[in-house]
Parts: sequence; structure tokens; C-alpha cells
Amino acid sequence: MISIELLLLVSAVMLFAGIYGFLTRKSTLAILLSIELMLNSADINFAVFNRMVYPNGHEGVFFAIFAIAIAAAESAIAIAIMINIYRQLKSISADKLTKMKW
Repeated sequence: MISIELLLLVSAVMLFAGIYGFLTRKSTLAILLSIELMLNSADINFAVFNRMVYPNGHEGVFFAIFAIAIAAAESAIAIAIMINIYRQLKSISADKLTKMKW
């Protein structure tokens, strides 16, 4: 059995890696992957806290599955937006997205 502290440590490392990637990457695809990493960290927290509070319940797992479904939909929309940006600008670098500003 894996301890709760170890799972929370893995979740924290994933969260900070996602934040670091979001703040330092220039490619919109890398930024999207960083956001997904942060969402997966939250999913691990759902399952861990559910096991800690309700050892025989599965509510946290259901929340995590719901969050994974939302993340998949978000990824599909973001990739469609990136394809549109690439068709317009011939680049998906976040630095060149000044045309989208107000």
C-alpha cells in the first residue's frame, strides 16, 4: 500500500512542474501540456483525499474521472484553436499571438 504522504508529494511535484512549464514555455502546445499536468495533479488529490476521509468510498475517483473528461474536452478545443492559429500565423509560438489581443 502506497502511503498518502507519498501520493501527495507526487501530486505536489506534478503541480509545481506544471506551473514551471506554464510560466517558462513559449510554445502553446507545451503550455497546454503544462496545464494538463496541473489538472492531473488535482485528480490525484481527489483520489487521495477521498481515501483519507472515506476509506471505503469512491467519490474522489468519480470526481477524478469527471475532471479527466473535462480535461480531454479542453485539450480538443485548445488543439483546434492552435490549428487555427497556425493556419493564420504559420507559428504556434505564444510570443507571436499579438493579433489576438484587444
